[in-house]
Amino acid sequence: MIYETLLADDFQRLHPKLQERYRLPLQEPFYAEGTMHVIRSGPSILRPMYGLFTKNRFLFPEDGEMIPFTIANTCHMNNENEAEVYWERTFFFPNAVRKFNATMTVDLDRQIVKDYLGDPALFYSDLKFDVTKDRFLMIRSEQQRIVVGQKELPLPKKLMGRVVVTEGYDDALDVYTIHVSIFNDFIGRMMMYAGQFTPCAP
Repeated sequence: MIYETLLADDFQRLHPKLQERYRLPLQEPFYAEGTMHVIRSGPSILRPMYGLFTKNRFLFPEDGEMIPFTIANTCHMNNENEAEVYWERTFFFPNAVRKFNATMTVDLDRQIVKDYLGDPALFYSDLKFDVTKDRFLMIRSEQQRIVVGQKELPLPKKLMGRVVVTEGYDDALDVYTIHVSIFNDFIGRMMMYAGQFTPCAP
């Protein structure tokens, strides 16, 4: 719902399966399961901090290959009477189950998606949505803030994680594809995962 509104005419340029995926009418959840071919966490110096982040269902310290995962998206009206999409991603590592959750609303004046990362939220990011020539969805981060209670503090540029997400559809395999990269110019890779998934019943 919010993504179709934001992209407007460009929404029709998305692959038809991505249109199905991102239409998300109110109270009609999208569920899927699949495999992350690769998951890479951040450098070892960040692993203790990532361990703490797991309590907020945010970043996590594990790496892995061929990791089963599920995704659930639900659109509902929030307390401000805005359409809001809740994202719940669950990764089933051999020795741990990790979640990476987010809540998104749209700002049509600024033409961005407002993304609160974690549950409860720890970070905020402006997201720009675009449609590629291959009819895939590309998402890039812009301004970011750290969330401390009811306050949101701007992150210095050198501490920001540049997020790039590409979601597509493989017609030959009949699966959705996903590639996520979070990169910091000073630290390097903060998180990366890539895989595929198919819709399923909840």
